[in-house]
Amino acid sequence: MTILVTGATGRVGRQVVQQLIQRDAKVRVLVRDPAKADFPARVEIAKGDLLDIDALRSAFNGVRTLFLLNAVAGDEFTQALITLNIARECGVERVVYLSVLHADRFVDVPHFAVKFGAERMIQQMGFSATILRPAYFIDNDLTIKDVVLNHGVYPMPIGAKGVAMADARDIAEVAAIELIRHDQSPRKLPVETLNLVGPDTLTGADVAAIWSDVLGRQVVYSGDDPSGFEQNAAAFMPKWMAYEMRLMAERFVSDGMIPENGDTERLTAILGRPLYSYREFAGAFAAEMKQV
Repeated sequence: MTILVTGATGRVGRQVVQQLIQRDAKVRVLVRDPAKADFPARVEIAKGDLLDIDALRSAFNGVRTLFLLNAVAGDEFTQALITLNIARECGVERVVYLSVLHADRFVDVPHFAVKFGAERMIQQMGFSATILRPAYFIDNDLTIKDVVLNHGVYPMPIGAKGVAMADARDIAEVAAIELIRHDQSPRKLPVETLNLVGPDTLTGADVAAIWSDVLGRQVVYSGDDPSGFEQNAAAFMPKWMAYEMRLMAERFVSDGMIPENGDTERLTAILGRPLYSYREFAGAFAAEMKQV
């Protein structure tokens, strides 16, 4: 049967598709703009979005398993609920959903609360599902690379409690493995939640020290105050979203994003290899800069 991937042109979704192709899965992607869907010919393209009812019904034809990834948006919850309802209407019973770590705890952060609501709906609607809860994405820090390189400052206010940053490659591969497991199972599987974390729980000072090491010059942590982060973010995203990112940063500072016992070992066992680390990310970026 076919696996439908939403969010397929984004950082994680694109890699999920690649991982599924490597495993000889039959894949269909739902995209707004097929011109941006530069996938191999074997990948089926369905045009539409998560609020286009007719397009959703058409995209779900012949699908058994859904990868649901919907990005932070003002109507994110509506997107998730509509998609899940249409999926059930079309006979889809198996779902892998990309949520977020601590969705059940950081409910004052809108997109965390939204994802927790979608998790509850998945459970109450009777889907066979894996709920993936990734921590902060390591490659989010590509957005602040110029500040690190040009000013010697690590500006993300992630605090001193620690954040177990996860690599998008690990997230995508686990998602593909779970999609295949659900799709090939002769029966519906119970709902399961996986925390997707990195091998290290890092503070802001820890990350600055890694950058200092790989660049060979001092990089300092800018501190825990998220107000400057909100102001900078508002320059390239809607103000409501920048404020939401500030709320998330405040929870990083107050609570951290800390894995539970056994999370790392569980992921390593699923992948059959070590998890990618922040130091590998920073080291690869520093090496690339030296070649420029």
